[in-house]
Amino acid sequence: MTVVLLALATFCSTLIGGLFALRFRDRLHYVLSFTAGVLLGVVAFDILPEIFALAQAHGADAAGAMVALVAGYLFFHGLEKFVLVHHTHEDDYAKHRHPAVGVYSALALAGHSFMDGVGIGLAFQAGPTVGVAVALAVIGHDFCDGMNTVSLMLLHRNPTPRALAMLALDALAPVLGAASTLLFSAPPGLLTLFLGFFAGFLLYIGTADILPEAHSQKRPAAVLVLMGLTCLGAAFIYVVVRVAG
Repeated sequence: MTVVLLALATFCSTLIGGLFALRFRDRLHYVLSFTAGVLLGVVAFDILPEIFALAQAHGADAAGAMVALVAGYLFFHGLEKFVLVHHTHEDDYAKHRHPAVGVYSALALAGHSFMDGVGIGLAFQAGPTVGVAVALAVIGHDFCDGMNTVSLMLLHRNPTPRALAMLALDALAPVLGAASTLLFSAPPGLLTLFLGFFAGFLLYIGTADILPEAHSQKRPAAVLVLMGLTCLGAAFIYVVVRVAG
């Protein structure tokens, strides 16, 4: 029951982050800059260390997870290009914007959030102290997950009701993920593959999708501010993970 209650806290954290992004949608470049740093931080300071820790704890080779990461990156790249080529006008293609791309990006984040919930549940299987630490880390960066989901939907010209629907899905995902672990114990090798694949998704969204758009400003002063926000987003996740760990 503690697992589900903490997962419900991630639900609230995600919703608040998404509503924050909606409130400041007129400053989307700044929100996106922070978002890109958050995604890079999640991959570098949260998911990858978790993969290596799982592999080391169970005497497994993390190479498979790294292959899955590359596969996830290339899969999302191919999916995005397919959507843009077949469903987007030429002027929109140049800007890499299409509502379907936003939906796919948000679904990838929801998948990551589901795995966050699974991570909380499996951490509690290892012990209550570990479970609470992981849950606090997830609650902290799920605020940013909500912000990321809404930012991506708005970036790709999705209407507000659709952005809110995807936000609700992303908020519900960790609850479902945590609840699912009450029914099974996932093999560590399979979990590392899932984590690697979603790390590839998030890495692509952060570096190839959000970051170029966020830093498209031409004024030098604006570029410095946006770069600073990206670094701040990554630093925020680093601190959250370190404090919770």
